[in-house]
Amino acid sequence: MEMEASAAKLKELYDQQGFLTALPVLKEIELREARRAFAELEEEFGEDYTQYSLHNVHLQYPWVRELTTHPQILQVIKAILGADVILLDSRFICKYPVVRTEGGAGEEALPYVAWHQDMRYWGIAGGPVLSVWLAFDDSVKENGALQVIPESHCAGMLPHRQAIRPGNMLTVNQEIPEDLVQADQAVLCPLLAGQMSIHDGLLVHASDSNTSQKRRCGFVIRYVPTCAYPIEDPDRPRKFGAAVLACGTDGFNHFRSTDTC
Repeated sequence: MEMEASAAKLKELYDQQGFLTALPVLKEIELREARRAFAELEEEFGEDYTQYSLHNVHLQYPWVRELTTHPQILQVIKAILGADVILLDSRFICKYPVVRTEGGAGEEALPYVAWHQDMRYWGIAGGPVLSVWLAFDDSVKENGALQVIPESHCAGMLPHRQAIRPGNMLTVNQEIPEDLVQADQAVLCPLLAGQMSIHDGLLVHASDSNTSQKRRCGFVIRYVPTCAYPIEDPDRPRKFGAAVLACGTDGFNHFRSTDTC
């Protein structure tokens, strides 16, 4: 999809299907530098950690913070959410190739992401949550690319339960029951390294295990309009200390931090 498409057309398509994919972001030199910087984190922390534990490191590393306000990303985000936007959260997610050994873990133990809706986890009301997946590696079926159910964001919040299959990468290990997921309508969202997909917080989505010999690494960024606000949930208290103003102005101050990226 060409970024030259008008803001109105982008928003119309996004509102209709709940996602957009294959949007170009990083130039070759930017991608090369981002991958080099991430390789330093892998070397420092190890792959077990960088698989899912690099959470909100935009607060620590300027190069990560710059990615969250990349002009190509914000151009799309502002088309969807408007001019005033909060960066809510970020996380690197990597599915590494599994080295198989005789008698080792079976297919069912490989990391995957179960069918879910982001809004189930975020405790946000008053506005939508928009998630970006920025690909550091080519993301294809074999290494566990994103799958979505188009227009599923229109059905509202669905029930979630504890995941039955082991290996779910979601922190709280939840999933939408299979009988509530129209898996036959799933659409794969392959990406070239440097491209992004975006999806609505109510869109039902998942990703399979990496069964290839190629890493699948991406940077996930969550954005909300400044009118959105946290809700109280005594069963799962949330903190939004990583939230910063991504662009525009914040006339609401619903989040603790009002710094600008």
